[in-house]
Amino acid sequence: MAGSAARARLFELLRTRSFERKRVILASGRESDFFIDCKQAVLTAEGHALVGEAMLDALAQLPACDAVAGVELGGCPLASAVALTSFQRGTPLDAVYVRKDAKDHGSRRTLEGNTRLAAGARVAILEDVVTTGGSTLKAATKLRDAHYIVAGVVALVDRLEGGREAIENAGLKLEALYTRADFIPA
Repeated sequence: MAGSAARARLFELLRTRSFERKRVILASGRESDFFIDCKQAVLTAEGHALVGEAMLDALAQLPACDAVAGVELGGCPLASAVALTSFQRGTPLDAVYVRKDAKDHGSRRTLEGNTRLAAGARVAILEDVVTTGGSTLKAATKLRDAHYIVAGVVALVDRLEGGREAIENAGLKLEALYTRADFIPA
Protein backbone atom coordinates (compact mmCIF):
# COMPACT_ATOMS: atom_id res chain seq x y z
CA MET A 1 0.00 0.00 0.00
CA ALA A 2 1.40 3.43 -0.93
CA GLY A 3 2.42 5.90 1.81
CA SER A 4 -0.64 8.14 2.01
CA ALA A 5 -3.04 5.21 1.60
CA ALA A 6 -1.27 3.27 4.38
CA ARG A 7 -1.41 6.30 6.64
CA ALA A 8 -5.13 6.84 5.95
CA ARG A 9 -5.95 3.18 6.57
CA LEU A 10 -3.85 3.17 9.77
CA PHE A 11 -5.80 6.18 11.02
CA GLU A 12 -9.06 4.36 10.32
CA LEU A 13 -7.86 1.38 12.38
CA LEU A 14 -6.77 3.66 15.22
CA ARG A 15 -10.08 5.54 15.12
CA THR A 16 -12.21 2.39 15.19
CA ARG A 17 -10.10 0.06 17.38
CA SER A 18 -8.07 2.34 19.64
CA PHE A 19 -9.92 5.60 20.29
CA GLU A 20 -12.56 5.93 23.02
CA ARG A 21 -14.34 8.88 24.60
CA LYS A 22 -14.21 7.99 28.29
CA ARG A 23 -12.69 9.15 31.54
CA VAL A 24 -9.26 7.64 32.13
CA ILE A 25 -6.09 8.24 34.14
CA LEU A 26 -3.08 8.42 31.81
CA ALA A 27 0.48 7.19 32.45
CA SER A 28 1.36 10.82 33.19
CA GLY A 29 -1.13 10.74 36.09
CA ARG A 30 -3.40 13.22 34.34
CA GLU A 31 -7.10 12.60 33.91
CA SER A 32 -8.48 12.71 30.38
CA ASP A 33 -11.87 12.48 28.70
CA PHE A 34 -10.48 10.33 25.87
CA PHE A 35 -8.14 7.38 25.51
CA ILE A 36 -6.12 6.11 22.59
CA ASP A 37 -4.87 2.57 23.17
CA CYS A 38 -2.82 2.23 19.98
CA LYS A 39 -1.96 -1.41 20.72
CA GLN A 40 -5.52 -2.42 19.83
CA ALA A 41 -4.87 -1.36 16.22
CA VAL A 42 -1.12 -1.86 15.95
CA LEU A 43 -1.15 -5.46 17.17
CA THR A 44 -3.48 -6.60 14.40
CA ALA A 45 -1.67 -8.10 11.43
CA GLU A 46 -2.86 -5.28 9.18
CA GLY A 47 -2.04 -2.61 11.76
CA HIS A 48 1.46 -3.99 12.21
CA ALA A 49 2.13 -3.78 8.47
CA LEU A 50 0.62 -0.31 8.17
CA VAL A 51 2.46 1.17 11.15
CA GLY A 52 5.75 -0.16 9.79
CA GLU A 53 5.17 1.64 6.51
CA ALA A 54 3.81 4.89 7.95
CA MET A 55 6.43 5.30 10.68
CA LEU A 56 9.31 4.36 8.39
CA ASP A 57 8.10 7.03 5.95
CA ALA A 58 7.89 9.57 8.81
CA LEU A 59 11.50 8.83 9.78
CA ALA A 60 12.51 10.63 6.57
CA GLN A 61 11.68 13.91 8.38
CA LEU A 62 14.42 13.26 10.97
CA PRO A 63 18.19 13.07 10.62
CA ALA A 64 19.33 9.67 9.33
CA CYS A 65 19.41 6.92 11.93
CA ASP A 66 21.01 3.51 12.37
CA ALA A 67 18.26 1.94 14.48
CA VAL A 68 14.83 2.60 15.97
CA ALA A 69 13.96 2.33 19.65
CA GLY A 70 10.54 1.48 20.99
CA VAL A 71 9.65 2.60 24.48
CA GLU A 72 8.18 -0.22 26.60
CA LEU A 73 5.41 -1.34 26.03
CA GLY A 74 3.55 0.54 23.32
CA GLY A 75 6.65 1.46 21.33
CA CYS A 76 8.07 -2.07 21.13
CA PRO A 77 5.76 -3.35 18.37
CA LEU A 78 6.33 -0.07 16.52
CA ALA A 79 10.09 -0.65 16.51
CA SER A 80 9.66 -4.25 15.35
CA ALA A 81 7.28 -3.24 12.57
CA VAL A 82 9.60 -0.48 11.33
CA ALA A 83 12.62 -2.79 11.48
CA LEU A 84 10.82 -5.42 9.40
CA THR A 85 9.55 -2.88 6.86
CA SER A 86 12.98 -1.25 6.56
CA PHE A 87 14.55 -4.64 5.83
CA GLN A 88 11.91 -5.40 3.20
CA ARG A 89 12.65 -2.04 1.54
CA GLY A 90 16.39 -2.74 1.51
CA THR A 91 17.30 -0.10 4.09
CA PRO A 92 17.55 -2.14 7.29
CA LEU A 93 17.19 -0.44 10.67
CA ASP A 94 17.45 -2.73 13.67
CA ALA A 95 15.04 -2.45 16.59
CA VAL A 96 15.93 -1.66 20.18
CA TYR A 97 13.51 -1.88 23.10
CA VAL A 98 13.88 0.62 25.94
CA ARG A 99 12.69 -0.80 29.26
CA LYS A 100 11.16 1.48 31.86
CA ASP A 101 13.19 -0.37 34.50
CA ALA A 102 16.16 -2.71 34.18
CA LYS A 103 15.34 -6.39 34.40
CA ASP A 104 15.85 -7.75 37.90
CA HIS A 105 17.17 -11.07 36.55
CA GLY A 106 19.17 -12.46 33.65
CA SER A 107 20.90 -9.73 31.69
CA ARG A 108 19.56 -6.90 33.90
CA ARG A 109 19.37 -4.74 30.78
CA THR A 110 17.59 -1.44 30.34
CA LEU A 111 18.01 -1.72 26.55
CA GLU A 112 17.30 -4.86 24.52
CA GLY A 113 18.65 -5.47 21.02
CA ASN A 114 21.38 -2.85 21.18
CA THR A 115 24.46 -5.06 21.64
CA ARG A 116 25.30 -4.88 17.93
CA LEU A 117 25.16 -1.06 17.83
CA ALA A 118 28.43 0.86 18.10
CA ALA A 119 28.78 3.79 20.46
CA GLY A 120 27.70 6.92 18.63
CA ALA A 121 25.01 5.14 16.60
CA ARG A 122 22.03 7.35 15.78
CA VAL A 123 18.75 6.01 17.16
CA ALA A 124 15.23 7.36 16.57
CA ILE A 125 12.68 6.87 19.34
CA LEU A 126 9.24 5.53 18.39
CA GLU A 127 6.25 6.24 20.65
CA ASP A 128 2.61 5.30 20.41
CA VAL A 129 1.13 8.31 22.24
CA VAL A 130 2.85 11.46 23.49
CA THR A 131 1.17 13.36 26.31
CA THR A 132 3.73 15.14 28.51
CA GLY A 133 6.81 13.70 26.80
CA GLY A 134 8.05 12.24 30.08
CA SER A 135 8.52 8.64 28.96
CA THR A 136 10.14 9.78 25.73
CA LEU A 137 12.66 11.95 27.55
CA LYS A 138 13.47 9.14 30.01
CA ALA A 139 14.09 6.82 27.05
CA ALA A 140 16.32 9.46 25.43
CA THR A 141 18.38 9.65 28.62
CA LYS A 142 18.79 5.86 28.71
CA LEU A 143 19.91 5.82 25.08
CA ARG A 144 22.36 8.67 25.66
CA ASP A 145 23.69 6.97 28.80
CA ALA A 146 24.47 3.98 26.55
CA HIS A 147 26.47 6.36 24.29
CA TYR A 148 23.96 6.64 21.43
CA ILE A 149 22.83 9.79 19.66
CA VAL A 150 19.07 10.35 19.66
CA ALA A 151 18.10 11.35 16.12
CA GLY A 152 14.56 12.43 17.07
CA VAL A 153 11.14 11.04 17.83
CA VAL A 154 8.29 9.68 15.72
CA ALA A 155 4.94 9.23 17.47
CA LEU A 156 1.70 7.81 16.24
CA VAL A 157 -0.37 10.34 18.20
CA ASP A 158 0.45 13.67 19.85
CA ARG A 159 -2.28 14.42 22.40
CA LEU A 160 -1.33 18.14 22.17
CA GLU A 161 -0.87 18.34 25.95
CA GLY A 162 2.66 19.74 26.16
CA GLY A 163 4.67 16.69 25.11
CA ARG A 164 5.87 18.20 21.85
CA GLU A 165 7.10 21.31 23.63
CA ALA A 166 8.93 19.26 26.30
CA ILE A 167 10.57 17.06 23.67
CA GLU A 168 11.55 20.00 21.47
CA ASN A 169 12.83 21.96 24.50
CA ALA A 170 15.15 18.99 25.10
CA GLY A 171 16.57 19.52 21.60
CA LEU A 172 14.73 16.69 19.85
CA LYS A 173 12.49 16.93 16.81
CA LEU A 174 9.07 15.25 17.08
CA GLU A 175 7.17 13.98 14.06
CA ALA A 176 3.62 12.87 14.87
CA LEU A 177 1.51 11.00 12.36
CA TYR A 178 -1.73 12.18 13.99
CA THR A 179 -2.82 14.55 16.74
CA ARG A 180 -5.72 14.92 19.10
CA ALA A 181 -7.33 17.19 16.49
CA ASP A 182 -7.56 14.26 14.05
CA PHE A 183 -9.63 12.30 16.56
CA ILE A 184 -11.55 15.19 18.15
CA PRO A 185 -12.01 18.00 15.60
CA ALA A 186 -12.53 21.46 17.09
